Amino acid sequence: MEGQENLNTGAEQNGKQAPENNSTAPDSGSVSGEYSQEASRLFAPSLNLGFIHEKVTQTRKEIGNFVIGQHDMVDLLLISIFSNGHVLLEGVPGVAKTLTAKVLAKTLSVDFSRIQFTPDLMPSDIIGTSVYDLKDSSFNFKKGPVFSNIVLIDEINRAPAKTQAALFEVMEERQISYDGKVYTMSFPFLVLATQNPIEQEGTYNLPEAQLDRFLFKIKINYPTLSDEQEILQRYRSNIKAPDLKDIAGVFNASDLQKVQDLVAQIKVEDQILKYIAQITDKTRNHAKLYLGGSPRASLSMMKASKAFAAIRGRDFVIPDDVQFVAPHVLNHRLILTPEAEMEGMTTEDLIKEIIQEVEVPR
Repeated sequence: MEGQENLNTGAEQNGKQAPENNSTAPDSGSVSGEYSQEASRLFAPSLNLGFIHEKVTQTRKEIGNFVIGQHDMVDLLLISIFSNGHVLLEGVPGVAKTLTAKVLAKTLSVDFSRIQFTPDLMPSDIIGTSVYDLKDSSFNFKKGPVFSNIVLIDEINRAPAKTQAALFEVMEERQISYDGKVYTMSFPFLVLATQNPIEQEGTYNLPEAQLDRFLFKIKINYPTLSDEQEILQRYRSNIKAPDLKDIAGVFNASDLQKVQDLVAQIKVEDQILKYIAQITDKTRNHAKLYLGGSPRASLSMMKASKAFAAIRGRDFVIPDDVQFVAPHVLNHRLILTPEAEMEGMTTEDLIKEIIQEVEVPR
């Protein structure tokens, strides 16, 4: 990865600076967050990342009109869209999981559908079914609600295993196979799913194969005291549900394609690739982990790091980017040993420990 002198030289040659970014600096562990900000400020990217900066700023503004705080969650959702990855939102009731997903979907000028998962939901209720046509005496396939661009699945863990399995193919391959025919999903296709980690009655744990198909598992915490007061101030004179009709569309399908093409060109040096691989490998050889990260986890970490670098105004990845996305990429892919659970450890604790143990590239 280029050093500080190269960053200064690049800035002088281009005669301009990368667009500023107002997102909260990540917890960088052994690498200071100041380096990330300094690199973003001094390096003038060769790619036209101003387009991404403009769209991100507009999206944050639209979401901020309805969701107060939760800045990291908003950034992670944007990273997932730019990385073409699905997201699982986990949090207790009332922390705006569904509202955030709906507002984000509204900023995308694409088709949107919402599926409420229940214990009696059948696979055909999601992907569709064959309907007999009396006119020509034949069966025609009627597409289900999953045939959309942004699919919000509310309380995904309330459906039984056979219904959850209906999502396996479409989430990984973005297609549906039915009655000998293959139906390809239109671009973009993203699944935003929510689940409640507290209530266990009437729920079914997601299988590991399905969890691995989510780029991120974003755990949403309670708002801070100041954010809670701001929420009350904003809605003190309004007892109705938020009206989402006035949300402006920021992205269309061609914009998203352009952003993803730009993200694909973000540079990742060999030492950063090695760093990602070492983090994932460490999860597979940890004494307190029964199941570690798969190669899909490494690929997800790399894609998400590139998207975060683009949001920060850089056309190259630094260790800070990896350290910011790693906990959200890994937290749903790891399984603790019974001994570690008895000690009261969490996957987040172990991920933080692993990141601190792996040597940071310089």
